[in-house]
Amino acid sequence: MAIIQKHGKNSCPQLVCNKETHPHDKSGVSGCQKKCPEQNAHWSRPLARTWTVVLLFGTCLLYCARVAMPICSVSMAQQFNWTKRESGMVLGSFFWGYCFTQVLGGYVSDRVGGEKVLLLSAAAWGAMTAFTPVLAHFCSQPIFSMTLARFLMGLLQGVHYPSLASLCSQKVVESERGFLMSTVGSGSYLGTLIIGGAGSLMLDVYGWESVFYLTGLLSVLWAYCMWKCLLKGEGPIITLESLGSGGSQSKLTKRHWLRLFKQPAVCAVIVAHLCTASTFFTLLSWLPTFFKDTFPDAKGWVFNVIPWLVAIPSSLLSGCLSDHLICQGFDTASVRKLMQFFSMGVTSVFTILLCGTSTFPWAVAFVSITMGLTTFSHSGVSVNVQDLAPSCAGSLFGVMNTCGAFSGVLMVYFSGYLIESTGSWASVFFLITVVNLFGLFTFLAFAEARRVDIDSAKQRYNHIHI
Repeated sequence: MAIIQKHGKNSCPQLVCNKETHPHDKSGVSGCQKKCPEQNAHWSRPLARTWTVVLLFGTCLLYCARVAMPICSVSMAQQFNWTKRESGMVLGSFFWGYCFTQVLGGYVSDRVGGEKVLLLSAAAWGAMTAFTPVLAHFCSQPIFSMTLARFLMGLLQGVHYPSLASLCSQKVVESERGFLMSTVGSGSYLGTLIIGGAGSLMLDVYGWESVFYLTGLLSVLWAYCMWKCLLKGEGPIITLESLGSGGSQSKLTKRHWLRLFKQPAVCAVIVAHLCTASTFFTLLSWLPTFFKDTFPDAKGWVFNVIPWLVAIPSSLLSGCLSDHLICQGFDTASVRKLMQFFSMGVTSVFTILLCGTSTFPWAVAFVSITMGLTTFSHSGVSVNVQDLAPSCAGSLFGVMNTCGAFSGVLMVYFSGYLIESTGSWASVFFLITVVNLFGLFTFLAFAEARRVDIDSAKQRYNHIHI
């Protein structure tokens, strides 16, 4: 594991750490600040906290809308006479759409601002969620309309996390990015819990349509509040001219992108994110089946709720811890590696322990610790991409997320093959451990926090131009 050192190199060559807040500093930000050109565009600390809360609720609603279909799929299959294969086709179509807009969403966010992309996409997928029951009832072939609707949902929601990465890199100082990303990331677990509890209750009392109506309307309302209160009613218009100009963000040609991907640190963060996403998708998909097969008499709500209750405070803890260490003067790259060590290294220990556990309480405990520590990646690879390339963080995160989504789908299928061929869950947990350790060793060996999206042959802080 990397040893954390104080006063190391950071992504910006000149770093000033002030313990006192100057009277003329209206932002009230103390601690570490960089003398970079982008600093003038950073949010003040109160504004950053407001955006953190708003984005937390947005991510929560994102997952409420995303998980609404899996919760209602059984009732919809009974009403429309879907087979297991047809239900799987509807559910799986989301991920194919989700993969296709990652890079595009990040690219547009880098050029026009992530807040505009977040607003437009939220209004669109919120409206799509609210209209889902209408499409199901008024189409002669609900299986096709629902498959198309889920595919479009994937397309619209695929821009969310790349836009977050772009927005954070442009508006948040380095010493506060870990807290924002980890807090916003915890919204996914909060949304899963809310829709799992309240959504299941609404499903039983009011029918499956109510789940889509309420989730969709709340999402549209969230987008309206963000537009009215934070964007001050400014029109989130994205034009071809704005995409061409790109504001202050750099314009990377194909040659410069190839040079960027030749950087060992960039390859390391992509590999680490790919491994993290693959193992997370595998655990998310197969853990309920593992508990049902291993402990048939166990209560489903226990192993479906407790791990997510642990993940929320764990995610918040990782963000606070990483930002605190950076503001104390510890090397940024070492802090990112430490967070990733907990996310991939320590979790591998508890994943292996699952192979030999024979009691339900210990299995729940090991799974809860595993899912909780996995959230430390929000302060590791998810933020490291902003350290390396803040001018194109959205596009680069889109590349990472696309690779992670495709590899996750493949690993979920391969894990199912291992379970059927070996008849042992130990083979799946061993596979997860191997993938995790490979990604961790790659990240520890090559990860850095210095900027690599600037041309060292030109002026010190100049961006790469066409």
